Amino acid sequence: MGEEPGIVHPRGNLPPLSLHVPEPKFRPGDAVDFADVPIPPAGAARRPDTAEPARDFTELAYSMVRVLDENDQAVGTWNPRLSPDTLRRMLRHMATVRAFDERMFRAQRQGKTSFYMKSLGEEAVAVAAAHALDAEDMCFPSYRQQGLLIARGCPMVDMMNQIYSNTGDKLQGKQLPIMYSEKRFGFFSISGNLTTQYPQAVGWAMASASKGDTRIAATWCGEGSTAEGDFHSALTFATVYRAPVIFNVVNNQWAISSFSGFAGAEATTFAARAVGYGIAGLRVDGNDALAVYAATAWAAERARTNAGPTLIEHFTYRTEGHSTSDDPTQYRSAGEPNAWPLGDPIRRLKDHLVAIGEWDEARQADMDREVAEQVKAAQKEAEKNGVLGHGLRQPLDSLFDGVFEEMPWHLREQRQMMIDEETASGRPWDRT
Repeated sequence: MGEEPGIVHPRGNLPPLSLHVPEPKFRPGDAVDFADVPIPPAGAARRPDTAEPARDFTELAYSMVRVLDENDQAVGTWNPRLSPDTLRRMLRHMATVRAFDERMFRAQRQGKTSFYMKSLGEEAVAVAAAHALDAEDMCFPSYRQQGLLIARGCPMVDMMNQIYSNTGDKLQGKQLPIMYSEKRFGFFSISGNLTTQYPQAVGWAMASASKGDTRIAATWCGEGSTAEGDFHSALTFATVYRAPVIFNVVNNQWAISSFSGFAGAEATTFAARAVGYGIAGLRVDGNDALAVYAATAWAAERARTNAGPTLIEHFTYRTEGHSTSDDPTQYRSAGEPNAWPLGDPIRRLKDHLVAIGEWDEARQADMDREVAEQVKAAQKEAEKNGVLGHGLRQPLDSLFDGVFEEMPWHLREQRQMMIDEETASGRPWDRT
């Protein structure tokens, strides 16, 4: 005989249900100890053949690809064996990104722009990947991969013009500062809506494959954004069609003010997302430029040989605030950045070059001064086009440009109304 509907029968032998609410280990004022963060030794992870089925190396989604060891030597099968000249170029690009970030951060504090986002501590994620990819491969970045542009040779003046939204801004002030768009350098328009770039990258990669091209796509998001639906939609399409795309998840431990546990970090790694989709997954030391390069080059070869997509989790740390609008001291311990066990990516690459006899502290100091002067000179040039609040912005009627391939009728009417009113008043529209 069935139970009567609506009747709740007590189960006195069962504990009440409860929910787990993730909580970071350290809060403001706490002492920090990352001793329980598992850091496998450099060189321990095996490097499978790029044609090997993803199901045969799922352990790489839970361990960590590392190349630079505690003696600053490159070890193991993932060692990309790059020339000293290439290593020095990567070091210079990372140093340039850091100098660029610092000067633009100060510019925001001086009121010259409204917003900025640093990549301090994460420079290797973008710069090393840029060196490993072909120049014609298409990048679909998030908002902390300015290193891609600098490594690919984008003029810093152009980047600064966009940050200032001045008369030299090719985007005509239509994008939030730091949300660049550079077709010349294979850098797709950044969107403030998180992870929209993932399905865009898959679509571009599928189109490239459909046309029989050889170019692949690479895309980046933060670990918090893996909770977005776009992330999973993109992986589904990439899995089904074996799209030639590299998914990069930058696990810098914090998504604005919520720590990585809210995106699932307490349960497993972010690279393990790949296992459920049946694609290749790598977990990489994101502060090891050689490991990032090696993993990206491996994934690029896999994509280019029709072996399918790869998801790379870059295990790193966001050293400063999420943006200039954020105060990390309100939600995390001030001791975290210095206690992070994987160190500083620039220092680690510099120490490696020193250890192999291809660099020294004096040349490092000279390089730092030189890139700082280059960034300063670019800033002076960009500021000739104006900064925030100086009135040197785009003409108001330019707001109609570059939005639609063919302007719809209602916008044509509005634009004409603006012109008519300007003519009737005998004065130009206020362009400030």
